[in-house]
Amino acid sequence: MGGVLRAEALWVETFMGLRMRQFERLLKVVRERGGKGPGGGRPWSLPLADRVLLVAVYYRTNLTMRQLAPLFGCSSATVCRVKQRLSPLLALEPARRPTDAAQRLWIVDGTLIPVRDRSVGASSRNYRFSANVQVIIDADTRLVIATARPAPGNRADARVWRESGLAEHTAGVTVLGDDAYINTGLVVPHRKRPGRPLLPGEETDNAEHRRVRARVEHTFARMKHYKILRDCRQHGNALHHAVQAVAHLHNLALAT
Repeated sequence: MGGVLRAEALWVETFMGLRMRQFERLLKVVRERGGKGPGGGRPWSLPLADRVLLVAVYYRTNLTMRQLAPLFGCSSATVCRVKQRLSPLLALEPARRPTDAAQRLWIVDGTLIPVRDRSVGASSRNYRFSANVQVIIDADTRLVIATARPAPGNRADARVWRESGLAEHTAGVTVLGDDAYINTGLVVPHRKRPGRPLLPGEETDNAEHRRVRARVEHTFARMKHYKILRDCRQHGNALHHAVQAVAHLHNLALAT
């Protein structure tokens, strides 16, 4: 049975939000990371471009393997193998420390992603099993700089930040966080003290802080167009690979 979806401009733009030249850049990265697989053995039934599109469609729609198989004209077992093989290769490379670090402004925040794997998630404030994923973005470009491995959703953002290892990517860079990141070395809003209201200058600072920090919320909203980040059914490293891949696709979509 022939498949419906192919790595053509219509489907690439619909499911990945990328122009073909951006998609070709992604293919080059996947190919350089060994996406074509080792020589010898049985060849894939789908070309590399279609396999990359398959993984993107899975992330965008959160369809099951059995639902994706007829769309690409292959078996559900092939869909599963393609996803397992290519998902890690779509990962975002953490940005290197910029040469103008002192002039850069980055923003960090965590978002809760519902998961089915109870070894990854925990019951959180939204009464669902979820994982806390920390993401750093550039305030000017809104590109994702780095993401951390998922942590249980009942952990505070400050604790997840300290344990994530993301701080090593931010040396010399000013990083904004909300008031959940107190005592982490990040720039956080002024807090009211008992019997001491905020000064007018502090109110102004907090308003500007909120205005700038809202950009990370907009980034989360764009990333969650990929429905895998609204309900991840897979176990193990699947959520980590999904967040990394979606961040990579997000950056490519913003690239000129």
